[in-house]
Amino acid sequence: MLDHDGDTHLYLQIAEIIRERIAEGRLSPGQPVASEAAIRDEFGVARTTARRAVRLLREEGLVYTVQGEGTFVGPPGEGTRQPRKTPMYRQIAEDVIERIRSGVIRPRRPIPSETALTQEYDVARETARRAVALLREQGWIYTVPQRGSFASPREKWPAE
Repeated sequence: MLDHDGDTHLYLQIAEIIRERIAEGRLSPGQPVASEAAIRDEFGVARTTARRAVRLLREEGLVYTVQGEGTFVGPPGEGTRQPRKTPMYRQIAEDVIERIRSGVIRPRRPIPSETALTQEYDVARETARRAVALLREQGWIYTVPQRGSFASPREKWPAE
């Protein structure tokens, strides 16, 4: 576990633990590394600490990140990583669209915030932000400054 009172930064300790998991074969090439949110939860650290640990491993060439999909062990192209058929931000957008269509999210009512989507789907904020932007581009939602994003009225939904 982490030594919170020692002289080594927490992100360096986390990176070392992940390095050990890779060296011991518990994480093999192509396998996903825990997300920043999962690292935060496992080690009880701030998101920036988790991000710094992953960045360090990426700089060392032990892991690589595919935007919208996650971080994986090894250099890009190594291992048997199967890319997602649908990028994660699109999957989130499709889920929100389904909630709007089914009436779970009613017209002119708020959709989950970027923070809520980040937590619900265990993704980076940028992934949630891309999902919301896609929903806005397609006309499923609109944003009111200082208030949030809301489901569009039915007459403004995209043609199917």
